[in-house]
Amino acid sequence: MSLTKEEKNRYSRQIQLNEIGVDGQEKLKKAKVLVIGAGGLGCPVLQYLAAAGIGAIGVIDFDLVEESNLHRQILFNSSLIGINKAIAAKEQLEKLNPFVTITAYPKKLDYQNAVSLFKDYDLIIDGTDNFATRYLVNDASLLAGKPFVYGAIHRFEGQVAVFNYKNGPTYRCLFPTPPKANTIPNCSESGVLGVLPGIIGTYQANEALKMILGIGETLSGKLMLINTQNNSTTLIKVDRIDAAIKKQLAMSISPDNYIIDCETTASVREITVEELKEKLASNEAIQFIDVRELNELPQIAELSGLKIPSKQISDSYAKISKNKTVVIYCQTGKRSKRAVSFLQEELDFNTLWNLQGGIESWLNSESNKVNLIKETI
Repeated sequence: MSLTKEEKNRYSRQIQLNEIGVDGQEKLKKAKVLVIGAGGLGCPVLQYLAAAGIGAIGVIDFDLVEESNLHRQILFNSSLIGINKAIAAKEQLEKLNPFVTITAYPKKLDYQNAVSLFKDYDLIIDGTDNFATRYLVNDASLLAGKPFVYGAIHRFEGQVAVFNYKNGPTYRCLFPTPPKANTIPNCSESGVLGVLPGIIGTYQANEALKMILGIGETLSGKLMLINTQNNSTTLIKVDRIDAAIKKQLAMSISPDNYIIDCETTASVREITVEELKEKLASNEAIQFIDVRELNELPQIAELSGLKIPSKQISDSYAKISKNKTVVIYCQTGKRSKRAVSFLQEELDFNTLWNLQGGIESWLNSESNKVNLIKETI
């Protein structure tokens, strides 16, 4: 697959590298890379792979672009809010480099489509943010015989590694046991420095390019830890565990193996916005608990009550009624769901409801009629 005159000109600075040259650039043009997720990590990965001249890039994401994404997902802009991320990414990447083929999969990666999808690509890059999908990506990559580049971010820190590469270790060799549900926060709850996904995503793209080109030393068998606050990097050795890999190869890709969900809880009663409105209309006595951080906006007059950040629930539970109906809410319903679960399981509360979808659901329902309190309580 030879390069055109235009392509040689576009990639001239890269071709000048002795380790790459025209032959290496043609390898990149022949390569097919699938990126799972077009979020914080996926955006820089996609931008740099497309700019580098990867011939075929697939991107799968079922989520929509939101305003809160834009501080870190700089592939997108305000005009793309509300558009599926995979489709929006394809549109932007084709403007960046018309010489690459971008395929958008505006759907969720699951046990039914993962292995067959992965077989169409040379390597996989994981830009997801939940453990269930990470384990699925690992297992499907192993079964499809494809290496994958792992990345993760939290606040000011990130991780990068390469798995399933040339008989190297897998993700399950590093993390054989998934974390317990509701123990790991995501960036919507604990925040993330805007440049951090760019740093980690660029490292992921770099590992992919090295594997395709056959140059340098990859992070197979190593986990790189990066702390942007003190500029430290740490390499941790990861050993291949043959027994674990054999078990993975023998297991089936089925929904029962991917029920890990660190953002949901079981046995939590939820109330929809419509149901809550009915209770309010009937003047039922309700105690509202807002478990967002104190500076999070907007505040909703109809839902005014106690503000107890989720991290302080265990210290402030005495303020919560055990007699009247209690509705607990946050921005999206995830932190509040965990708070309800904790109060039920650990402290025997039984009159709690989680507001399904949180403040965002309320705002979408109320539209312009909602009464927003602009200043922080």
